[in-house]
This record gives sequence, C-alpha cells and structure tokens, in this order.
Amino acid sequence: MRHPEFAISAGRPAPLGATFDGDGVNFAVFSQHATAMEVCLFSYDGKTELQRLRLPERDGDVWYGYVSGLRPGQYYGLRAHGPYRPDEGHRFNPNKLLLDPYAKRLTGQPVWHDALMGYQIGSNARDLSFDTRDSGPYMPRCVVEDPAFSWGYDHPPQTPIADTVIYEAHVKGLTQLHPKVAPEGTFLGIATDPMLEYFHRLGITAVELLPVQAFLTDRFLHDKNLTNYWGYQTLGFFAPDPRYLSEGKISEFQQMVARLHHAGIEVILDVVYNHTCEGNELGPTLSFRGLDNRSYYRLIQDRRYYINDTGTGNTLNLDHPMVLRMVMDSLRYWVQVMHVDGFRFDLCSTLGRTDYGFDQGASFFDSIRQDPVLTQVKLIAEPWDVGPGGYRLGGFPPPFHEWNDRFRDGVRRFWRGDAGRAPDLAGRLTGSAAEFDHSGRPATASVNLITAHDGFTLHDTVSYNGKHNLANGEDNRDGHSENYSDNFGHEGPTDDVGINEARARRKRAMIATLLLSQGTPMLLAGDELGNSQNGNNNAYAQDNPTSWIDWDKADMDFMAFTSKMIRFRLDHPILRQKVFLHSRERRIDGREDLFWWRPDGKPMATPDWVDPGLKIVCVEMRTASGTPIYAATENAIFMVFNAGGDTKVRLPVPPKGQRWKWSIDTSEPDASGGTMRRNEFTSSAQSVSVFVLGAA
Repeated sequence: MRHPEFAISAGRPAPLGATFDGDGVNFAVFSQHATAMEVCLFSYDGKTELQRLRLPERDGDVWYGYVSGLRPGQYYGLRAHGPYRPDEGHRFNPNKLLLDPYAKRLTGQPVWHDALMGYQIGSNARDLSFDTRDSGPYMPRCVVEDPAFSWGYDHPPQTPIADTVIYEAHVKGLTQLHPKVAPEGTFLGIATDPMLEYFHRLGITAVELLPVQAFLTDRFLHDKNLTNYWGYQTLGFFAPDPRYLSEGKISEFQQMVARLHHAGIEVILDVVYNHTCEGNELGPTLSFRGLDNRSYYRLIQDRRYYINDTGTGNTLNLDHPMVLRMVMDSLRYWVQVMHVDGFRFDLCSTLGRTDYGFDQGASFFDSIRQDPVLTQVKLIAEPWDVGPGGYRLGGFPPPFHEWNDRFRDGVRRFWRGDAGRAPDLAGRLTGSAAEFDHSGRPATASVNLITAHDGFTLHDTVSYNGKHNLANGEDNRDGHSENYSDNFGHEGPTDDVGINEARARRKRAMIATLLLSQGTPMLLAGDELGNSQNGNNNAYAQDNPTSWIDWDKADMDFMAFTSKMIRFRLDHPILRQKVFLHSRERRIDGREDLFWWRPDGKPMATPDWVDPGLKIVCVEMRTASGTPIYAATENAIFMVFNAGGDTKVRLPVPPKGQRWKWSIDTSEPDASGGTMRRNEFTSSAQSVSVFVLGAA
C-alpha cells in the first residue's frame, strides 16, 4: 500500500500540541534550547515511520508548522535536535522518539529496552555518553485527536464544599471484581448503572480518581514482574491512560463524566505535576528530557543532576513560564474539554517551591488563583513533599483545601487508646483550627481522612499491628512503619468472634468520627465494605486482587452503617459549617457555640484536659458565631466519643420546651433512637453517641 507524502507549511505557534482544524493539523512544540524540531508520521497501525517533517517556523521558543490533509487518528512523535552536553543541562538526542507533552492520546506505554536511554548503558562515562540507537520501535505513538464531544445538557453538580463527601477510588480497583460491571477496570465501568446506583445508596457526592493521566511502569517494577498500579509516574499530562480505555477512545472518559454528573456525582482527579516518569540522570529519554531538559526540570548548580524534592528523581521546573503554561493548559483542558470538577495535587508543596523554598506566592499558586476557569473547581493539596521544609499543613493559600494527615493520626491514636489524645481529638472534631483558622479560610479547608490509598485500609487498621509488604519486593522496608493500628490481639484474619466484634465496633466508631467532624470528609473506596489488602500498606505495585475491591466479600451491614452516617451528616448543618467554632465567641442569643463537658455534666477545665487517662470527649456544638442569618441552622448536637469503658454520661440541661433526641449509637448500629426522658445515659465502651436538640 502506497502512503501519501505530506508537505509542511507555515502554521501557528498556538495552541501547543497537535490541533486538527477540519482540513489538517497544526503542530506546535516548545523548546528553548533545541536547534531543530521534527514531527515523525507513522502508518495507521503505528509500526512504520513514514515521514519526518522538520517544523519550519520558530516564534520565540515555539517551533511550529502545518500539515494539510492530516486527520484525527494520525500517529506521530517528535525528534529534537540540539546539544548533548549533560554537564550543561542539555540532553538532546534525535535518535530518540519523543512524546508530545500536549498529546491528547497515547497508544500505550514504552516497552523497556536500553534504546530508551539517551546514554549508553554500561559505559564508564555513564550518562555523559551518547547512544545512537533508535528508540522508535519501543515507544508508544501520540495520536492526533479531535476532542469534541456531544455533551448535550451536561450540568456539573457544583456541590458546595460544605455538602461534599469525597470517595477516593482507583479506576481499575473499584470495578475489576464487580460481578455486574462491564467493561470492568475502565472509565466506562465506573459509569455503569450498578456503580451509579451504588454511589447513590452510599451517599457520596464526589469520586476522586487516582491518577488517570497516562503514566509509566518503572523499569525496576517491570523487571520484578510488578506494575505501577497507582499511577504516580506521569508520562503525558493531557492523555487519559490507555489502560482505562476499553476501545481506545478518549470519549470514554467524557462519557463517564457525563453519566456521573447526571447522577449528581462530581469527578475529581488526582494529578501529578511535581515530577515526571523520566527519573534522574540515569532515567529514560521519553519526552521532556529530550525536548528541553534544562527548561523542564529543576537542576542543581552544575546542571548535570536533578533537584529531587519529590523522591522520584526529578522535579518539574514551574519557575519556567512555558512549563507553568503546560501545567495550566493541562488543568484547563481537563476542566473545559473533559468537564472534571476538581483536582487533588500530589506533593503540592513541590509546586510552591522556588529557589528560596516553599512560597505561598509562588507562580503556580498565583496563576491558579487568578485563573477564571480553575477558581471555579475544587482544588485540594497534598501539603507535603520530601524536600527540606516540605511539610506545610495549613500553609496553602485560599481557595485550596488540604489533606489532613494529623486528623488521620489523631483519630487512630485516640481510638487505639493512646494516652493524652483527647485534646487532639477535640481539635480534629472542630476542623483543626490550629492549622486552618487563618487567612479567611473556612473550616471545610481541612480534608479529613482516616485512610487513603497510601497506607492501611480501615479494616487493616484494626487487623494488623505491622505492615506486610513483602509482595512489593523490597523486603518489607517500604511503606509507613508507624500506622497507629491495633490488631486486638491477633495479626490478620481470625475466627475469634470477640475479636471480630471488637474490630467492627472500632471501625464504626472511626467512620462516625470522620463524618461527625467539621471539615470535608474523604472515604477510601472499599472501606465501607470491609475491604482488606492483607496488611499491605503500600500496594502501589499490586495490580491484582490485593488492591482490587472484593465485592463478593463485601460487608453490606457496614456499608449500610456508613451510608446512614453520611446521610446524618448531610441532614445536619451543624456538622458541616464553614465558620470555625470557638467556645470564647458568643452568638446573637448570648450563648457560646461550643461547649466541652465532663461525663458528670460539668464543664471541662484545664486539669481535665491534661489528664493522660482521659478517654472520653463530650462536646455540644451549635451554629457558629458569625454565621450569616440566611444560612441553614439548627439548635444543637451533643456527641460523646468514648474510647474507654462503659461510662455514665449526663447530657446538658436542655432549654425549656426542648429535649435531646438520641440519634446515633455506634454500639447499636441498627437502633432507631428516640426522645430522651432522662438527661443521663450509659456510653458504651468504644462507641460514639449522638443526640440532637429539638422540640419536646
């Protein structure tokens, strides 16, 4: 079959990437230090390189050209010419086929081979050597796409943050073992009727997906027959990962979003803009390194080596305006073209790093905060990295929300019975004000979690004292060593009825604590079903039943309890306030908005708080002082968090004409509650009790 010869002509420097205009394709690529840029066209099976076209135009640092007659579906790649001087930060090698950073679709991921390296493996000169082998046979292809999609009437839910309940999930792990989902393990699988019905029954309002932008399986994992399951090694910031596309069409992602929106569910993406999958100086040359290493990455002073604030070998250089532009263009693409509702930024401290350390006014944050598109969606920071001074909980500017690991650790330690943890729990219940109550930030800025993909599942938190990560091939050295977990006297599964009941009681208390706290709650998918990873607390490489939710073993009673707690939260505005509660502030009626009580009904005093043996926290919450008069209000909620033994508790004296209604007791999850005739009850060991004040 004879393939057509294409001619290239002057095009446009914007937009970057490969853009189909109905007649042909405009190619535009950034490189500040290249001397020439080529587009490689491939046959429609992707196997044969048909033609290399040198981009004829340069406007500043953008190389561009236009090819008439090209259509969507065309396979292509890039080759960049320029100096190969690693000691100066330059690693150009035209023998290496490169991915377009703006590619909207990729055909797969690289096949590991030494030709992917820009240097000669085994050379005494290491990365200073130069490799002349063509990497094309081992590289995936970029695909020209027309991302237009018939959305019809897509109405993003725009759920207020105060009403949001986030569900963190993995695209494959969520559906791979579901008996009624097909195609399982894909975007379309998440959008099937069984999953939409399940989300509705559970009551969550947003699905936060682990990375779905195209990612790489590292060579060290490949060599151990493992895989990069979580996806935190980004290969392309615009392309959905091909592994989640059942038919290879990016419209599958758009269909998923449209169906979730129709069901009232928002879509939040976990995104990784702090580093790429190319690693350090000994990593492969796949895209950014070959296009302009010195611009895309932060380098140390001698420029041969990379700044590694991420622990992955490299750090993206967001101080460079064109690298920052790529990140911003990517974020806007996922909002405007793919219709997502927000982002969770992996290692977000790295995105705020400058030559002088972390800066709230770094170019990334300033760009986000002035952007008319991105300020309309939810923005969540993981507020740390591994670099110096990288732990920045509470240090991000509005409108960012932040994962709160101190909530996780504080709740786990309180329920485990650690000494002196009651004051910390009190702070977590009221929105972690010590970290977040500044700069006009709302109490919802704290994204509260007791589990996430990184760490034990909830069931494993009450089933294992130590991590069991041998399957990762790192001799159990990887993963957190301190999990604040408790196995109740037996490591792992057991047939002991007493231990299993104690574990179930602890789980109910912890889920209740999460959903009764001020802030924005986040659940790990599968926790509500009793899902276990067999004690693996770092299952990043386990693309197998270890990480997949086992729907056949689902604990539907616990799921029903979790759903009940979610609905209770959404029914009670006091539990999801934006204004912080402070006992020192009085409301318009002269009453304080927050009271801490001893079990005997007397107010807590300093000696009570500093008692290391205190295992019970009794709190009365009301509508916060300063709440606008138009906001939803209610009288009061009284809650008891008892990590000790059975305890007599006296309720606060209700105002005339009102009574406390018993609503929740985690020791009796099926009880329906009722109006209290006496202002005293017995708080069961390891339980949460909730009472709502209402008319007598």
